[in-house]
Amino acid sequence: MRPIYVYGSAVLRQIAAPIDANYPQLTELIAEMFESMDKSDGIGLAAPQIGLSIRLFVVDASAFAEEHPELNGFRKAFINAQILERSAETISFNEGCLSLPGIHGDVVRPTSIRMRYCDEQFVEHEETFSGIVARIIQHEYDHIDGKLFVDHFSAIKKRLIQSKLKNIARGQFNADYPCKIE
Repeated sequence: MRPIYVYGSAVLRQIAAPIDANYPQLTELIAEMFESMDKSDGIGLAAPQIGLSIRLFVVDASAFAEEHPELNGFRKAFINAQILERSAETISFNEGCLSLPGIHGDVVRPTSIRMRYCDEQFVEHEETFSGIVARIIQHEYDHIDGKLFVDHFSAIKKRLIQSKLKNIARGQFNADYPCKIE
Protein backbone atom coordinates (compact mmCIF):
# COMPACT_ATOMS: atom_id res chain seq x y z
CA MET A 1 0.00 0.00 0.00
CA ARG A 2 1.21 3.46 -0.87
CA PRO A 3 0.97 6.17 1.79
CA ILE A 4 -1.66 8.87 1.30
CA TYR A 5 -0.27 12.39 0.98
CA VAL A 6 -2.15 14.74 3.30
CA TYR A 7 -2.95 18.43 3.47
CA GLY A 8 0.23 20.48 3.43
CA SER A 9 1.86 18.34 0.73
CA ALA A 10 2.73 20.48 -2.31
CA VAL A 11 1.72 17.76 -4.80
CA LEU A 12 -1.93 18.19 -3.76
CA ARG A 13 -1.92 21.77 -5.10
CA GLN A 14 -0.27 21.08 -8.46
CA ILE A 15 -2.14 20.80 -11.75
CA ALA A 16 -1.33 17.25 -12.81
CA ALA A 17 0.26 16.40 -16.17
CA PRO A 18 -1.33 14.13 -18.78
CA ILE A 19 0.27 10.76 -19.44
CA ASP A 20 0.43 8.47 -22.44
CA ALA A 21 0.20 4.71 -22.90
CA ASN A 22 3.95 4.39 -22.34
CA TYR A 23 3.79 5.61 -18.75
CA PRO A 24 6.07 3.21 -16.81
CA GLN A 25 4.31 0.32 -15.06
CA LEU A 26 0.86 1.89 -15.48
CA THR A 27 -1.03 -1.38 -14.92
CA GLU A 28 0.81 -1.98 -11.66
CA LEU A 29 0.29 1.63 -10.57
CA ILE A 30 -3.47 1.40 -11.12
CA ALA A 31 -3.60 -1.87 -9.17
CA GLU A 32 -1.63 -0.24 -6.31
CA MET A 33 -3.99 2.74 -6.34
CA PHE A 34 -7.03 0.48 -6.03
CA GLU A 35 -5.29 -1.42 -3.22
CA SER A 36 -4.35 1.79 -1.37
CA MET A 37 -7.90 3.13 -1.79
CA ASP A 38 -9.43 -0.13 -0.53
CA LYS A 39 -7.13 -0.43 2.47
CA SER A 40 -7.88 3.19 3.40
CA ASP A 41 -11.65 2.61 3.11
CA GLY A 42 -11.88 5.17 0.32
CA ILE A 43 -14.23 5.35 -2.64
CA GLY A 44 -11.82 7.25 -4.87
CA LEU A 45 -8.12 8.03 -5.07
CA ALA A 46 -6.21 10.39 -7.35
CA ALA A 47 -2.54 9.99 -8.27
CA PRO A 48 -1.57 13.27 -6.52
CA GLN A 49 -2.79 11.67 -3.27
CA ILE A 50 0.01 9.13 -3.59
CA GLY A 51 2.58 11.73 -4.59
CA LEU A 52 2.31 11.52 -8.39
CA SER A 53 1.30 14.67 -10.25
CA ILE A 54 -0.31 12.84 -13.18
CA ARG A 55 -3.89 12.91 -14.53
CA LEU A 56 -5.03 9.56 -13.18
CA PHE A 57 -7.64 8.59 -10.62
CA VAL A 58 -9.58 5.50 -9.60
CA VAL A 59 -13.16 5.24 -8.36
CA ASP A 60 -15.14 2.51 -6.62
CA ALA A 61 -18.81 3.42 -6.20
CA SER A 62 -19.90 -0.11 -5.25
CA ALA A 63 -20.19 0.95 -1.58
CA PHE A 64 -23.44 2.65 -2.63
CA ALA A 65 -24.85 -0.45 -4.39
CA GLU A 66 -27.35 -1.22 -1.63
CA GLU A 67 -29.19 2.05 -2.35
CA HIS A 68 -28.22 2.09 -6.04
CA PRO A 69 -27.97 -1.49 -7.40
CA GLU A 70 -26.60 -0.24 -10.74
CA LEU A 71 -23.38 0.67 -8.92
CA ASN A 72 -22.60 -2.91 -7.93
CA GLY A 73 -19.07 -3.58 -9.23
CA PHE A 74 -18.54 0.00 -10.45
CA ARG A 75 -14.70 0.24 -10.32
CA LYS A 76 -12.94 2.33 -12.93
CA ALA A 77 -9.68 4.04 -13.66
CA PHE A 78 -9.80 7.42 -15.38
CA ILE A 79 -6.75 8.61 -17.33
CA ASN A 80 -6.41 12.15 -18.73
CA ALA A 81 -10.04 12.89 -17.86
CA GLN A 82 -11.65 16.10 -19.11
CA ILE A 83 -15.03 17.30 -17.91
CA LEU A 84 -16.77 18.58 -21.02
CA GLU A 85 -20.06 19.66 -19.52
CA ARG A 86 -21.62 20.11 -16.08
CA SER A 87 -25.35 20.18 -15.38
CA ALA A 88 -26.94 23.40 -14.18
CA GLU A 89 -28.73 21.39 -11.49
CA THR A 90 -26.68 21.01 -8.31
CA ILE A 91 -26.95 19.15 -5.02
CA SER A 92 -25.21 19.40 -1.66
CA PHE A 93 -23.65 16.31 -0.10
CA ASN A 94 -21.34 15.72 2.85
CA GLU A 95 -17.83 14.85 1.64
CA GLY A 96 -14.61 13.71 3.23
CA CYS A 97 -11.17 12.98 1.81
CA LEU A 98 -8.32 10.60 2.60
CA SER A 99 -5.93 13.56 2.29
CA LEU A 100 -7.88 15.54 4.90
CA PRO A 101 -8.42 13.04 7.73
CA GLY A 102 -11.15 14.05 10.17
CA ILE A 103 -12.59 16.83 8.03
CA HIS A 104 -16.05 16.56 6.49
CA GLY A 105 -18.44 19.10 5.07
CA ASP A 106 -21.21 19.79 2.62
CA VAL A 107 -20.12 20.55 -0.93
CA VAL A 108 -22.43 21.72 -3.71
CA ARG A 109 -21.67 20.06 -7.05
CA PRO A 110 -23.46 19.55 -10.37
CA THR A 111 -25.71 16.46 -10.36
CA SER A 112 -24.32 15.21 -13.68
CA ILE A 113 -21.26 15.63 -15.87
CA ARG A 114 -20.24 14.66 -19.38
CA MET A 115 -16.61 13.70 -19.68
CA ARG A 116 -13.94 12.23 -21.91
CA TYR A 117 -11.31 9.93 -20.47
CA CYS A 118 -9.12 6.93 -21.29
CA ASP A 119 -9.39 3.59 -19.52
CA GLU A 120 -6.45 1.39 -18.47
CA GLN A 121 -5.94 0.20 -22.07
CA PHE A 122 -5.97 3.82 -23.29
CA VAL A 123 -9.30 3.35 -25.03
CA GLU A 124 -11.02 6.74 -25.13
CA HIS A 125 -14.57 7.04 -23.78
CA GLU A 126 -17.09 9.86 -23.66
CA GLU A 127 -19.77 9.30 -21.05
CA THR A 128 -22.30 11.07 -18.90
CA PHE A 129 -22.27 10.29 -15.18
CA SER A 130 -24.88 11.32 -12.66
CA GLY A 131 -25.73 11.01 -8.99
CA ILE A 132 -23.17 9.73 -6.53
CA VAL A 133 -20.79 8.59 -9.32
CA ALA A 134 -20.70 12.12 -10.74
CA ARG A 135 -19.93 13.44 -7.25
CA ILE A 136 -17.06 10.98 -6.66
CA ILE A 137 -15.60 11.69 -10.10
CA GLN A 138 -15.77 15.46 -9.57
CA HIS A 139 -14.06 15.12 -6.18
CA GLU A 140 -11.21 13.10 -7.71
CA TYR A 141 -11.09 15.37 -10.78
CA ASP A 142 -10.51 18.32 -8.43
CA HIS A 143 -7.38 16.52 -7.16
CA ILE A 144 -5.82 16.35 -10.64
CA ASP A 145 -6.51 20.09 -10.97
CA GLY A 146 -4.78 20.87 -7.66
CA LYS A 147 -8.01 21.47 -5.74
CA LEU A 148 -9.38 20.02 -2.51
CA PHE A 149 -13.00 19.66 -1.45
CA VAL A 150 -12.49 22.26 1.30
CA ASP A 151 -11.87 24.84 -1.46
CA HIS A 152 -15.63 24.68 -2.10
CA PHE A 153 -16.47 25.67 1.48
CA SER A 154 -17.81 29.11 2.38
CA ALA A 155 -15.38 31.64 3.88
CA ILE A 156 -16.94 31.06 7.31
CA LYS A 157 -16.61 27.27 7.08
CA LYS A 158 -12.99 27.65 5.92
CA ARG A 159 -12.22 29.76 8.98
CA LEU A 160 -13.86 27.18 11.25
CA ILE A 161 -11.60 24.36 9.97
CA GLN A 162 -8.38 26.40 9.79
CA SER A 163 -6.92 24.92 13.00
CA LYS A 164 -7.74 21.36 11.84
CA LEU A 165 -5.97 22.02 8.53
CA LYS A 166 -2.91 23.40 10.33
CA ASN A 167 -2.82 20.33 12.58
CA ILE A 168 -2.96 18.00 9.55
CA ALA A 169 -0.09 19.91 7.91
CA ARG A 170 1.90 19.50 11.17
CA GLY A 171 1.20 15.77 11.28
CA GLN A 172 -1.16 16.09 14.26
CA PHE A 173 -4.10 13.90 13.23
CA ASN A 174 -5.34 10.34 13.42
CA ALA A 175 -5.77 8.08 10.41
CA ASP A 176 -6.13 4.31 10.10
CA TYR A 177 -3.86 4.21 7.04
CA PRO A 178 -0.28 5.24 6.26
CA CYS A 179 0.05 8.97 5.55
CA LYS A 180 2.81 11.25 4.33
CA ILE A 181 3.44 14.99 4.29
CA GLU A 182 5.91 16.30 1.75
